[in-house]
Parts: sequence; structure tokens; C-alpha cells
Amino acid sequence: MIRLTDEQMRDFIRNGYVAVKTGHPREFHQDIWNQTEALFEEDGNPGNNLMARIPAIRQILDDPAVDGALAGVLGNNYFIHPHRHCHYRPPHSEGQQIHRDSFTRRRHRTRWLLAMYYPQDTTVEMGPTGVLPGTHYYNWLVGPIGLNMRLDTTEGEVPVVVEAGTILMVHYDLWHRGMGNTTDKKRYMMKFMFARIEEPQEPSWDSEDGEWADDDDSALNGVWSQMWRWYSGAANNGAPSANGNGSIPELIANIKVDDETTCLASAYQLGSLGEAAIPALIDTLQHENEAVRRNASYALSTIGAAAVPSLLDASKDDNEGTRTMAVETLADLGFLGDEVMPTLQAALNDDSIEVRRHAVDALGISLQSSANGVPALIEALGDEDEFMRRGAALALSRIGEKSEEAVPALTHALNDENRYVRGKAVHALQRIGTQKAQDALVHFLLTSQWCYSTNKDSLY
Repeated sequence: MIRLTDEQMRDFIRNGYVAVKTGHPREFHQDIWNQTEALFEEDGNPGNNLMARIPAIRQILDDPAVDGALAGVLGNNYFIHPHRHCHYRPPHSEGQQIHRDSFTRRRHRTRWLLAMYYPQDTTVEMGPTGVLPGTHYYNWLVGPIGLNMRLDTTEGEVPVVVEAGTILMVHYDLWHRGMGNTTDKKRYMMKFMFARIEEPQEPSWDSEDGEWADDDDSALNGVWSQMWRWYSGAANNGAPSANGNGSIPELIANIKVDDETTCLASAYQLGSLGEAAIPALIDTLQHENEAVRRNASYALSTIGAAAVPSLLDASKDDNEGTRTMAVETLADLGFLGDEVMPTLQAALNDDSIEVRRHAVDALGISLQSSANGVPALIEALGDEDEFMRRGAALALSRIGEKSEEAVPALTHALNDENRYVRGKAVHALQRIGTQKAQDALVHFLLTSQWCYSTNKDSLY
């Protein structure tokens, strides 16, 4: 594994993306391009069957530099999501609008990642991926650090020009787009999703520096330094954040202003004040504006375990928005232990589907070292809401071998109507790893085996 360096991790924390080059020769990537071209000509876009139709792509994801980059950002035991897609930019085609993929998760701690593979050299003219650096921290208005702008602008956009064989790792919430292709050439980009399974306990990159280096005058240095602490495992090991300073009333007022840079800097400064800021932040979870509640949530996540008792109380509030943000914050805090179990179990029966979904996430993140959440997750695997079932399967993956009790339910989930429930159930069974889990997994894989060379012209 070729691990990321401190400087690469700093770049990712600041900008929300990092590019790595695989070690395969150009001929290897040209062959993948040729297979992709033939596949599009014969059958069209293969969608989620991309890797099944072009098995050589697996070697890209297994490349030591790619493996090391994924491990650096997501931890060593990351999960490759069953969704993948080949994005095709035809010659002389217009670009996309700036966007975030699917529904945004709006959390700064990286538990979801996009990986984009380019089998050909991609110049500015060919329609590379355009990114707005640093915008993975921004919820509503987007733009370069310190500048808010309209969603339909591309000011500050960075075209990520790459050589064939490059993988671009992108924080799930980074604003980006496929740019226009003004050439006569075809441009392919293959997108994959990855998820964090284990919370950080120590740096998972080649770390030599113990602390964040404040090397500029950015207003977001406090944000970045706290993110560095989280990636390094300090936030999950009980290490206190740096002693902050500032007026709590003034900082609370600042997380309610229109300028998001001011909001973010003030939220993390509040977090660095520790327990003294908790009462005011819990009160702010009552605010009618979701953006304000979310800024308070970032501060409470930074404070860490000291905020848990107040968050447990807030998760029972009469206001749905308050309950939702309180449970979402609990899910963001990492290892919490069994003290949160009664509250999260109650939240699984909340009237709000958003509260219930966040409660499933929290069970998988907060109780990774315990089997106590498994019965509730088994029940969630049978929920009528597909996102509850998807979340429950991923949560059981995170709990791993302590989820042995869930093997029958996960085996049943292999027949779920939703492809992503099935895919996550496969991973959960692999993580559990008992003989019973492996037998169920092998049986499923044998009966669903895919032949990549079968097509309409070659059926057998």
C-alpha cells in the first residue's frame, strides 16, 4: 500500500479532493478504454454492472496507490459501495451544472467518498471534472473559501486535468461537475462510491507531523485543524481539543449570519470552547433555520463526548428539526457506548423518517464495539423504508463480527428487492465472517454469478 503523505492529507482536508496515479502502463488503460468503447457501442452504459462487464477495473481499485489513498481518507477497512457508473462525455457536448451527487449528507467528517477513474488523458478541452475547492464544508451557497456565490456560476472552478490511469478522490459533499467537451474525442470517467467502516483511532496515512500546521491566514484554519484531529483519531481517543477563546453570545450570533465562512469558523471556535458552549448550542438546535441548526451541530460534534447527555435530551424534544439534528449529531460523534442505546432505540420508532434514518446510522457508528445494537438493526432490516434497510445493513457491516446474531436476517436480505440492501448485506456477511455467514454468502454469490463475456451475440 502506498500511503498518502501529510501534505496530501492536508490538501484533502482543505480542498476536498486528492488525485493519485496508478502504477499500470498506458497500454493497460488503453485496453480498458477500448473495452468501454465496445461495450457502449454494443449494449450501452452498463450502469452498476460496470466492473462485472470490465473485470480489469478491479485491478485499478486494488492498485497500491489507490488502496493507500482510500485508506488514508476512509480508514483501512473501507467499503466499496455497489453503485458505480461510467460517465460519458461525447465530442462537442455541453458541461453539467455544478452539483453534489444524489442527496447530500452535509457532514464534514468523511464517511463517504467518490472515486473517479479516467482511462484516457483528459485535457481542459475534453471535459474534465471541474471542482470548487473547499466547498465540501458549505451547505447552501457554494464557492471558493471566503466567497459565497450562486449555484449556477462556475467562478473559482478548477478543471482537474489528468493523465490516463488517474483516480480522483472527492469528498462526497464537494461541489463539482463534468465540464464541456469541445474536442472530437470521447471522454469516459468511471465513478465509484466508498464508505468508511471504522472510526479513526490513529492516522491511516504516512503521518510524520502530529499537529495541524497553520500555514496561512484562512478563516477556516480552525475548521481544518479540528478535522485533522478527527482523522488522526484524537477526537475518538478522548483527547481534548485545543483551548478556544471568544464570546459565546457573539459566536452564537455569528453562526446565524448569511456568510457561511463566518458561520463555519464560528461554529468550530465554539466547539473549541468545550462544555461552556453546550447550553447555548443546544438552545440553537431549536432554531427554525436548518442551516443554523446544522452549524450548531458542527460545534457539538467538535466538543465530543461532553455534549452527549444534552444531545440525548434534545433527541426527545417536541420539535422534529431539533430531534433530527440531535440524533444526526450523535451519529457524527463516533464511539459513544451503550449509554446512547435506549435513546437510539426510541428514535428508531420516531414519527419522523429522518430521525429514524439517522438513528440507524448512529447505531452502526456509536456502537461498533458492542453487539447491543444488533437486535434493533435486525428489526430495521425489515423496515418498509428502503433507506432504513440500506442503513441497517451498513450499520451491521460496521459492527462486523459482533453482528453474528444478524446472519439469518442478512441472509434473508440477500433477496431484498433493493439492490443496495443486497449489496450491503453481502459486505456485512463478509465482515461477520463466521462459517454460517460465509456459507450464506458463497451460496448467494454462486447463484448470482455473472459472466462478463455473455452478451446478445454470445449467449453461451
